[in-house]
Amino acid sequence: MKKIASAGIIFIAFISTIIAQSGKVKPGIEVLKDNNFEILKGKSVGLITNPTGTDSNLKSTIDILFEAGSLNLVALFGPEHGVRGNVEGGEKIGNYIDSKTGLPVFSLYGKTRKPTPEMLKGIDVLVYDIQDIGARSYTFISTMGLAMEAAAENNIEFVVLDRPNPLGGKRIEGNIIEDSLRSFIGKYPIPYVYGLTCGELAKFINGEGLLANGIKCKLTVVPMENWKREMTFKETGLLWIPTSPHIPTWETAFYYVATGVLGELRNSLSIGVGYTLPFKTIAAEWIDAEKFARGMNEKALEGVIFRPIHYTPYYAFGKGKHLHGIQIHITDYRKVNLLQIQFIAMEVLRKLYPGKNLFEMSTLNQQKAFDKAIGSAYIRKELTKHSSFDKIRDYLNKDQEEFRNRAKKYFLYE
Repeated sequence: MKKIASAGIIFIAFISTIIAQSGKVKPGIEVLKDNNFEILKGKSVGLITNPTGTDSNLKSTIDILFEAGSLNLVALFGPEHGVRGNVEGGEKIGNYIDSKTGLPVFSLYGKTRKPTPEMLKGIDVLVYDIQDIGARSYTFISTMGLAMEAAAENNIEFVVLDRPNPLGGKRIEGNIIEDSLRSFIGKYPIPYVYGLTCGELAKFINGEGLLANGIKCKLTVVPMENWKREMTFKETGLLWIPTSPHIPTWETAFYYVATGVLGELRNSLSIGVGYTLPFKTIAAEWIDAEKFARGMNEKALEGVIFRPIHYTPYYAFGKGKHLHGIQIHITDYRKVNLLQIQFIAMEVLRKLYPGKNLFEMSTLNQQKAFDKAIGSAYIRKELTKHSSFDKIRDYLNKDQEEFRNRAKKYFLYE
């Protein structure tokens, strides 16, 4: 009996070891630390980061590098929302001194979005450590690309500390952005959902010659350990830090893709920003919630269902007004097609309310923002004429396989 008990204990210990080894993902910052900061030894370092740049115990990458004796952290660079995450989305940020470390903080979301030679003076290597959400219109990847460009122009090394893509590494949705609509919310010719980690995307941008004038930077990616392409963020074992005020959970990244483009028409309806469900609703005063939910559920979209909802936003569109519409509930994060949800919702609303045109209810600037976000004017024009998702389905899907084949050679993970 003792032998059986001992064997059982050994077996349980073995299984526990396997789970521990195959479970928690190690982000790039931990891999860098495990390797004693070897690639940064003796160098003056500039760090591009925000509150999402931490190890798995939530210790800031700023503090980790600041305390590392083998390198010299000399400057911090902040994207949209700032280094400490204390700035609202879209709000311009100036340069200042970080109160905790005494280091200068240079803003990359104000008058200057690309590090200048003056900012980079005395820096040997720029390090990038920011959690992204895997959607083209999220501005952090534009910041990364511009910083890579500045590094190349100033003969500075560029290091990406890799992190998971919360949408996974297999999902690709949407068209490649048209050249005429390139902007800070769509800087590179990639689909709306591009299925790469920030490290893989940096390799893609560099390898495909997408930096200005085709220049290339001296790029090093510190890969994660244990990350797999099919993983949801929950499966990584890591803790989620809000990437911006309206992305409070990892699941919100999925809903951002489902409604974020539609949300640019902010004079016409609410997508839950300003309430407790950012990106999870589509609502307005004039909508019949029951009819809208029924119409959406009749579409039988895979991996998602809709329920009627009534709420009063605390700010943004509809503040203080009673709105009616749908709440989106994703039931299968692997099967759901996210980007189509907002366009199918527009179709259903147009059928229910032929006199309501969401584009006509919005300003010209909001219509332009819609085009920039989806990366095409074709989508808006077709939806205005026909209001049918079938008219734009092929356009949304046209670039995905070609992009997948181009991107594969930059994969760091299976």
